Amino acid sequence: MATDHVDVLIVGAGLSGIGAAVHLRRNCPDKTYAVLEARGAIGGTWDLFRYPGIRSDSDMYTLGYSFKPWTAAKAIADGDSIRDYVTQTAREYGVDEHIRFHHRVVRAEWDSATARWSVHAHRTDTAQDVVLTCDFLFTCSGYYRYDSGYTPDFPGVERYTGLLVHPQHWPADLDHTGKRVVVIGSGATAVTLVPAMARQAAHVTMLQRSPTYVISLPSRDPLADALRSRLPAKAAYPIVRWKNVLLGVANFQLSRRAPGLVKRLLRRAAKGKLPLGYDVDRHFSPRYDPWDQRLCVVPDGDLFAAVTSGRASVVTDTIETFIEHGLRLASGEELPADVVVTATGLNLLAFGGMTLSVDGAEVDLADTVAYKGMMLSGVPNFAMTIGYTNASWTLKADLVATYVCRLLRHLDATGQQIVTPLAPESDDLEPIIDLKSGYVLRAVDQLPKQGPAAPWRLHQNYPRDVLLMRHGRLTDEGVRFSRATAPTTTAPPFAAGAPEAERSRTDA
Repeated sequence: MATDHVDVLIVGAGLSGIGAAVHLRRNCPDKTYAVLEARGAIGGTWDLFRYPGIRSDSDMYTLGYSFKPWTAAKAIADGDSIRDYVTQTAREYGVDEHIRFHHRVVRAEWDSATARWSVHAHRTDTAQDVVLTCDFLFTCSGYYRYDSGYTPDFPGVERYTGLLVHPQHWPADLDHTGKRVVVIGSGATAVTLVPAMARQAAHVTMLQRSPTYVISLPSRDPLADALRSRLPAKAAYPIVRWKNVLLGVANFQLSRRAPGLVKRLLRRAAKGKLPLGYDVDRHFSPRYDPWDQRLCVVPDGDLFAAVTSGRASVVTDTIETFIEHGLRLASGEELPADVVVTATGLNLLAFGGMTLSVDGAEVDLADTVAYKGMMLSGVPNFAMTIGYTNASWTLKADLVATYVCRLLRHLDATGQQIVTPLAPESDDLEPIIDLKSGYVLRAVDQLPKQGPAAPWRLHQNYPRDVLLMRHGRLTDEGVRFSRATAPTTTAPPFAAGAPEAERSRTDA
């Protein structure tokens, strides 16, 4: 079996993977690289999800890349626009020429003797198994299963004669015009679907077991609109980006330090968008504190507008059973439904399901501790992208990609080949994802941990992380640098037309 070799192998061609490849091209232009993508298109989440109204739940001035200004008018953008932005970025920087589609990575094996990863992938287009080697493995595949979403075992579902669909697998030919629709769930997907489907449906009901915090934000950013006509995009973009970063940090910190106050503010805001006398406490006042789960953003209050108009409604109850033409609730109420959408969440799956081994020993993710939120204890030359839970995913992805480039330059400058994170001595460990959402709690025991303090812990604080990741020391108690224990045989570079170059760059 032929083996190709690159300096850096990136797994995933979504928002994170394309960004990682561009950072590598900009900051380490002498490195050869390839991107493996399990599906047949660029975009990741933004190509997979095609349900009505699909959009960002973060503003695009922070969800966009640091190096490529978001210039469209809407700050809360639709899925097609985001996918086009990612695809355009890949083409603009030539990253699309380095992507191998239909390559699903199943296993990666590290060998300390040669300081290399052997990465096994299955080609879903030809059913072939291929092996690539790399010096550094960079996973940007998110943390949920692309092939299946989470659907609970609903009693009586076999009796239901209508259409049952999960948002992760939306039928392209689904026409809900004039139909009675029930959306089960109260998270970001549900609050997006309800107003979007209500435009054509006879009526849409959002059926939730318990409420979620919902906040209305303008779909356009007033500051961005004001600056757009006065400054070049490259000058205006960082101003708006940092304004939104600081507002987000302030919101999160206030939520943590004065949750009661933030609860009251969110309740008052929702009450002002709903009809007089609406039962806000029942339908829009959660039992948990703000940011124990992500806040759901509704652009221009579209969910509240749909409820106020009567085109949509919110029901807070539990399902007793499905019936032939809908659902019966624990209260005895029946909800007729021609279409039931199970917006019931995700299934977590780290690294797209790939397994790792180090010198023949299997890596149990649950036994590892994350270093700076991006590497795993005991796993050499490996980085992962897991975005923020309280801010835009890309803010963290940019920081991780920048740090990986710093590490690669440091290895070259010092003549080292291997960087291995070390677990802290403390037993005070917590899950790496600090949300209490159902999809996290269902898989929390399978995920890496984080330690009590830096560098084994990040604090969901972008300005603080900028100092650590862009300007902090690369050598600290959390990592060990070393060399291979045996001479490395150089294989031909995988990236066509990208010869091996002398590596004399120093770390910036």
